[in-house]
Amino acid sequence: MTSPFVHDNVDHQNPTGTAGDLSPEARTFNWLLDSFTSSTAGVLEAIAVSSDGLLMAMSAIKDRSNAERLAAVVSGMTSLAGGAASWYALGGLNRVIVDMADGYLLISAISSGSVLGVVADRSANLGTVAYEMTLFAGRAGNALTPRLIVELKNAVQQ
Repeated sequence: MTSPFVHDNVDHQNPTGTAGDLSPEARTFNWLLDSFTSSTAGVLEAIAVSSDGLLMAMSAIKDRSNAERLAAVVSGMTSLAGGAASWYALGGLNRVIVDMADGYLLISAISSGSVLGVVADRSANLGTVAYEMTLFAGRAGNALTPRLIVELKNAVQQ
């Protein structure tokens, strides 16, 4: 694993590859997301979605339109879970797990209404993935300011 500030790979959030256009905080957030995805067994894709439902960051997903669709699904699931939690006075969202025949969709709160959406294959250990998602949220969530959210959303739209 390399340092977020010496990241020589092409930046997935900035297709031109000019990482200098992003602040150090945005590069670090993207690095944390890529690191989470590549180092957690069974994780295929991961995205960060802002509280307004827009794609904020994506791991090494090759198809941006697929990442946008996943962001819409994650946003909808987050809204449904939040509605149920509110209706039954169950508190804020911790995690949503959708168990499918060949894999999982996991959604976890990051901070300020932003969420992490993860697609994992059937080989993934859910406990490990959930633990790593919590670690990601702790590391990335503390730095997730409104300014950084706007910067990440703008960068992923380019």
